[in-house]
Amino acid sequence: MSSRKSDVGIMDGEKEELMQVVEDVDAFLLIIGANGGKDVPDCVRVLPKLFEDMLDSYNCGRTKFGEDATYDNSFLDVVNRMYKLSTSCSCSNTLDQTSSVLEKAMSLLEKDLCSLLEEPKTPNKSFSFGSRSDLSVIFEIDSPEPPQHEQDHYHQDFLTHLSTHKISILNKIATTMIVVGYETECCIAFANFRRSAFKTALQRLGYRSMRMEDVCKMSWETLEREITTWNQVVRHCTTMLFNAERRLYDSIFPNQPFISQSLFIDLARHVIIHLLNFAQGVVLTKWSTEKLFKFLDMYETLREDIIGDSCLEPGASEVAYEIVIAKDRVIKAIVAMFCDLKNSIKNDNERIPVPNGAVHPLTRYVMNYLKYACEYKDTLEQVFEQGQSVNFTRIDIYNDKSIEEVEDVGTPKDSPFAIQLMSIMDLLDANVERKSNLYRDLALRYIFLMNNGRYIVQKVKGCSELHDMMGDNWCRKRQSGLRLYHKCYQRETWSKVLQCLKPEGLLGTGNKVSKQLVKERFKCFNSMFEEIHKTQSTWMVVDEQLQSELRVSISSLVIPAYRSFVGRFKQHLESSRHIDKYIKYHPEDIELLVDDFFDGNVVSMTRKRT
Repeated sequence: MSSRKSDVGIMDGEKEELMQVVEDVDAFLLIIGANGGKDVPDCVRVLPKLFEDMLDSYNCGRTKFGEDATYDNSFLDVVNRMYKLSTSCSCSNTLDQTSSVLEKAMSLLEKDLCSLLEEPKTPNKSFSFGSRSDLSVIFEIDSPEPPQHEQDHYHQDFLTHLSTHKISILNKIATTMIVVGYETECCIAFANFRRSAFKTALQRLGYRSMRMEDVCKMSWETLEREITTWNQVVRHCTTMLFNAERRLYDSIFPNQPFISQSLFIDLARHVIIHLLNFAQGVVLTKWSTEKLFKFLDMYETLREDIIGDSCLEPGASEVAYEIVIAKDRVIKAIVAMFCDLKNSIKNDNERIPVPNGAVHPLTRYVMNYLKYACEYKDTLEQVFEQGQSVNFTRIDIYNDKSIEEVEDVGTPKDSPFAIQLMSIMDLLDANVERKSNLYRDLALRYIFLMNNGRYIVQKVKGCSELHDMMGDNWCRKRQSGLRLYHKCYQRETWSKVLQCLKPEGLLGTGNKVSKQLVKERFKCFNSMFEEIHKTQSTWMVVDEQLQSELRVSISSLVIPAYRSFVGRFKQHLESSRHIDKYIKYHPEDIELLVDDFFDGNVVSMTRKRT
């Protein structure tokens, strides 16, 4: 017998008979071209009967495919000879006999193919992201190592399921089925089982299949969690599962690259379209500014090369097109959310001032929003750059007048994201200015402007990306504006108080200091200072540095004037009864009381030097 002859694990007499029949069939196949197969020898009629016995050994469970490699190889060799007989011999009886047996053999091989591909029944277990998939372990794809207990479970579930030995058997079965003309049956069975296995793998990663309408009906809190899982699953497919799956196909179909490629593309297309349907469903939900960051996460996922080099292969164009469409829709949503943010600032017409001149909630929201957005700076630059080429039907976000104003050092004029930031800052400044007019007390108006302006500047300076885009000049202009507000506050609050402490107008008859006028001045100062203390102690300045600067400036403005006035005119009241009724405070008392200002608390005037 040729090198393919082997001990097939049957009785010696049967083995010798099979070997002799196979030899005779091989000889017949060599000369069949000369007589057209009309004169059929006995070996051609005997081989199908012997082959039926081999089929029975598999069907009856006496042996299983994969348990005895020698027997399996002999079986497949006989299948190959039966196929050659069916295509070379013109005898109708022989054709009927070989075709019938081949169909039984293909049915057996298809059954064994499915059995090998079927995953063993194991308890459901969710795997953490970053752990290796079954195929990643087989093909040693680089990835973070999971904890040892997960690795152990992994080996139980997957390495025994698609071990190198099983892949070798699958290769033999697939190759035989394809050679004898059962390519379609082989591919359908393989594709169905791998699609099911991939679905199971995604479920174990926490991804659940949802219809688009179900996605649209979800609460945002639930959808946030689903988007997080979706991003992780897509990246896991991109970095691990697809690569491992492709290597599996190449291992099972090494001599049929077109089949391997087509099967993989079909599976990848099915999985990706299914995943993209989720993204499409998310985009169809109502857009709002708080959803921006999850949409940015989705965009970052979609911009990755999801199926790798396979995108360059025939049949992948549909997948690539669908990914582009999904990405463009996410871009449109992101740009719309920025537009909605700008409109919400522009159209905010709240008529109730924030108590005590504190930082407005909208100012906090916008600045924290922009600070967080800057963590996606490079991504947002891409989004706004690509957004200019996407057909927007209801969005006009690129025609801002502030574009010409972006001339600061380190802020490129053509930076799309920087332009949007500048526009939002301008709108926020206008909003704060508008809200400041709600305060009847002009001094409180300037406290409000300082609070909000300081908060904005500190947020910009505290975020390197935000500071780089806004620039040093922008910060200097805003700080200059804050100093102006400070001066305006001093003027509105303390100009009349300081007027009381001036010596002018205190001379009575005979150019002598009027004791009564001095009393009135001290009473006037006491009254105004106490009213200011009562009022401005309730005002709120959260920024400690600004609070300290205001208190220091008040003390440096008021205390020297008060000390000078007391020193100069106290003598005129020393002969009066109840002098402390007029000179109620020492200069040190004023300093202590100024420390109550801008704490947001109601305080009494009891803090005096003892």
